[in-house]
Amino acid sequence: MTRPETRLILPAPDRHSIAGKTATPDEHAELVVIGAGPAGCAAATEAARAGVQVVLIDENPVSPGLIGMDVPFHFGGRATSAVQTPERLVEHVLESNPALAEAFELGVDVRLSTSAWGAWVNGPGLRSLATGVIGLADEARSWTLGFDRLILATGARDLNLSFAGSDQPGVMGAQALHALLVRYDAFAGRRLVILGSGELAIATAELARARGLEVLALVEARDAPVGDAARLAALAGQGVEIITAHVPLAAEGGADGVTGIILVETSEPGRRRTLACDTVCLAVGAVPVIELFDVLGAARAMVPERGGHVPVVDAQGATSLAHVFAAGDCTGLGGDAAAAGRSAARAALASLGRPAEAPEAVFRPVGPDALAYQLDWTRALLATGGPEVMVCLCEEVTRGELLAVQPPRYLGWSSNAIARRNLATLAQDGPLDQDQIKRLTRACMGACQARRCREQVALTMALGGEVPATSIPLAGYRAPVRPLPLAVLADGHETADMTENWNVWFGIVTQWISYDDIGTAREDEQIRAGMPY
Repeated sequence: MTRPETRLILPAPDRHSIAGKTATPDEHAELVVIGAGPAGCAAATEAARAGVQVVLIDENPVSPGLIGMDVPFHFGGRATSAVQTPERLVEHVLESNPALAEAFELGVDVRLSTSAWGAWVNGPGLRSLATGVIGLADEARSWTLGFDRLILATGARDLNLSFAGSDQPGVMGAQALHALLVRYDAFAGRRLVILGSGELAIATAELARARGLEVLALVEARDAPVGDAARLAALAGQGVEIITAHVPLAAEGGADGVTGIILVETSEPGRRRTLACDTVCLAVGAVPVIELFDVLGAARAMVPERGGHVPVVDAQGATSLAHVFAAGDCTGLGGDAAAAGRSAARAALASLGRPAEAPEAVFRPVGPDALAYQLDWTRALLATGGPEVMVCLCEEVTRGELLAVQPPRYLGWSSNAIARRNLATLAQDGPLDQDQIKRLTRACMGACQARRCREQVALTMALGGEVPATSIPLAGYRAPVRPLPLAVLADGHETADMTENWNVWFGIVTQWISYDDIGTAREDEQIRAGMPY
């Protein structure tokens, strides 16, 4: 007797499933470190000594185009033509950072001139990743790098405050000045006026003088200097004037940018003086770079004594995300960055089950209240410079328009209701939110990705709404956190499954119904047919 043939009938593939629709990373590494400063290099070398495969990413030397766009620092048009020679810049970057040479010798895969524009791990709303993923790009292409563990050592960037004429070449940030003097040896100025009198301003003045530059003055908005008295006295003894109770009113300029700075006394705005200079350096403060932490979804906190918004980390550098660690100024300004990098590497190694020395608790010194100091500067600049100064250069939003919560001028939109609105009335309706202000005024929506205006907009909101600066939430970051040409992003590829089924990922059968068919019998026919995908 012949037995009947048995067939196994499988269900049709679920086209709505995400299986096969997530691109595999182009590369993979056990440990990725972002940032090759003291913290990042120390983390990379510590892990390499333990036999771990390490990829160290750093965007320096950045391309001339990005320098012109003030990325990652506020270079202010003061870079020389030397930045047009990449090979020379690489040499200077290596010479100025001996720890990079050590990383090379230990077998660390060092990627210079490479930007990390995004990073993702599984979390709420994202469950499809087999591994953590970083989006990387250079001038020619973009690609993805998978990782088992990630250490972010992204450092700090410039805090920018606006005044009349501050958008012309010659007004720059302290982080940018340090990069041009030390990393690139490509600074075009000679005579500087430095804004601020704290640790950052003092260190900037000392560096500039050590490089043979003339520092005319440190300008302080408060009635007394805020930095180390002995170091300030040493600078004064070298001919650097310490000017207190003054802020810049306007930067004078010519064909090549700044030619002088007009200072105004905060208590008597009618009293002014002019200093002839070619560079005005903003050294009121620095800002921890936390873009990737925000994109990843790591927990953050506002800690004024650490510089502002910072990721929540434990004593060894672990973040709220299981496979992500942090070290250096991105976790808060100050402290021993190299020690923090080593500790984060040891914690990452332990989480990988690799033998390593026990992580050490990192001492993070508590500094002065950065927000209180920045608020004093913002208040003085607003009182002396008035409401017509731009607070957001890209979108041409003035301080007055921000305070009045006015829509963009190009809309030509006005009404009595809008005229009665301001930050104070908005605060009465609920907590002020910078993302809300973006939508209402377009402040911080420009091409600089808010590097020039994010903090001063938040500070102005606090003053205008009469609320504590600590109550203004962080304006959200979105990938890409670095400017990328569309040609570079176009390198992304799709798998066959992604290409075939991308239009049904969400299972919305009506998403391709023609507008003309909506509400007709044709719409019902297509829905009954399940849509001809």
